[in-house]
Amino acid sequence: MKILVISGFLGAGKTTFISTLSKRCKKDFVVMENEYGDVGIDGDILKEDRLKVWELTEGCICCSLKSDFASSILTIANTLSPEYLVVEPTGVGLLSSVMHNISKIEYEKIQLLEAITIVDVYCVKDYINKFEDIYVDQIKNAHLVILSKIEDATSKDITDAISIIQEINPSAKLLTTSYQKQGDEWWENLFENLCRRTVSLQALDEEHVPNLTSVSFDDIYFDTLNALLEFLVAILRGYFGAICRTKGYTLVGEKWTKFDIVDKRYTVTICQKAEKARVVFIGEEIDYKKLKNALHSFNT
Repeated sequence: MKILVISGFLGAGKTTFISTLSKRCKKDFVVMENEYGDVGIDGDILKEDRLKVWELTEGCICCSLKSDFASSILTIANTLSPEYLVVEPTGVGLLSSVMHNISKIEYEKIQLLEAITIVDVYCVKDYINKFEDIYVDQIKNAHLVILSKIEDATSKDITDAISIIQEINPSAKLLTTSYQKQGDEWWENLFENLCRRTVSLQALDEEHVPNLTSVSFDDIYFDTLNALLEFLVAILRGYFGAICRTKGYTLVGEKWTKFDIVDKRYTVTICQKAEKARVVFIGEEIDYKKLKNALHSFNT
């Protein structure tokens, strides 16, 4: 079983990339999904693509879930026995630790492939300042860095991001055009290159994980799109605390809608019917009571 780790900070676009990977390459693979918080949302997205998804929540596979992580990999290898396993660590996971943990259980039937890190072109400077240890670790230990969300980015956005990434990891391959436009051979090659380079394992552990908390709610509802947009703007203005990541599904009137906040930007799209309406907020000093009251007001 060959293991491909696809890393990236919160909201970088890892799940979207894996979904595209499943459509563009001809290889069958299992996905190990490690979400931050007690409610998994991204796993449902991948299951829509009929992928086999193994979910780990309520911990990070680079620190508190080390033993569960190793055990799960061995279980997948021995029961499902896929040719390939794609590991999507939590957005605040140390790539160096994830790679190191896998390397400890490597043998002839379990091999590491070159790691990928997805980087949101709009967030590089901000996240370097806010989450330096983990953000730098994810870039420094990647063999391939892929810039995401570049379709509408300015040349300055792209140039600035490239400059920072190359300074952190000059030896990494760097994709600065849309991965959606890559040919079939490029996608297939992601599963071919075995990891030969030793990761730069730093003395970082749980105390270096950002002091972020996760709050989730089920059965949310918005009467109108304007009501949802007002709520998202309130989040961006810091009304409920320093929330850096929001993702969820909800009914807006009679239409199922997916909404996301990454750093200072939000997106809202019509989507397929979800299993249930739910939302996850990740950040610092989140005001649970204010969030609950606000969501309740939209439901009445």
